[in-house]
Amino acid sequence: MNAFNPAPARRPTLHFIGVTTASSMIMRVFPAWMERLSLAGHEIRGVDLALHDRPEHYREVVRFIKHDPLSYGALVTTHKIDLVSACRDLFDQLDDFASLLGEVSCIWKDQGRLLGGAKDPITSGQSLERFLPAGHWEKTKADVFVMGAGGSSLALLTYLLRADHGRNRPGRIFVSNRTPARLETMQRIHQQMRVEVPIEYVLTPHPEDNDTVLRKLGPHSLVVNATGLGKDAPGSPITDNAVFPEHGFAWDFNYRGDLVFLKQANAQAQLRHLTVVDGWLYFIYGWTGIIAEVFHRPIASTGPEFEALCGIAEEKRAL
Repeated sequence: MNAFNPAPARRPTLHFIGVTTASSMIMRVFPAWMERLSLAGHEIRGVDLALHDRPEHYREVVRFIKHDPLSYGALVTTHKIDLVSACRDLFDQLDDFASLLGEVSCIWKDQGRLLGGAKDPITSGQSLERFLPAGHWEKTKADVFVMGAGGSSLALLTYLLRADHGRNRPGRIFVSNRTPARLETMQRIHQQMRVEVPIEYVLTPHPEDNDTVLRKLGPHSLVVNATGLGKDAPGSPITDNAVFPEHGFAWDFNYRGDLVFLKQANAQAQLRHLTVVDGWLYFIYGWTGIIAEVFHRPIASTGPEFEALCGIAEEKRAL
């Protein structure tokens, strides 16, 4: 486990705050990306914290980044909500998404100030639009079912509910979670946003409860595993008896781990005419966006440079 190492960084360093960071593909991809971006010598340092860790552990990490000159910032995964809850006072400024959602996925510095941002409403949308047909919601009036009510779920729904999408928004949204607290938090945030799409917040302490929600979905619906199960913890939020919506989309935010949810979806892909997507593109959009912010090095989300970075990542993934 990459327990926090408070030794001062010797080179420009991006910290990666997660649970099992050593297993992430970014540890192989990052050095090659740095070469391609003319940032050779910049480093990444993994910081593994327990799920829902103690507030003082989050504060120790954020305080160190704030005061260590060559610690340029961090990408935060899994701990996005818990970290900002414990450390809000350590930030000089949070961006609008971070303030609204109560989560931080990116930490960076600007002229000595420590900034925090929630980038997932942007990167989750970029990932979704890569596989979802244009105008999908307006054409189908399909539903969305997001399992897990953490930061990634909040971010995706923030994107889907944007007013500028007009009529191209889901017909209904279901959000489930094993415990009530985060469902209640999400509902409060959506009330602040004055969302116009019907949303049902469902307490699902057992996988069979998610199976029940799946049966309510219409054709062409999107089903998302945003629980972390399959990566940060083994298993799946549904059982093998679950039935996916016909012509639907099954999206697992994970791309590594036991990936049980992906296996369950693939087992029904032909029969139910499913499009099954893992978290690989989300990984690439998320990391490139945060590297750009932390190291103040613009990276386009389309075009030759972005495709080159995708190619490098694919090469490392195949090894």
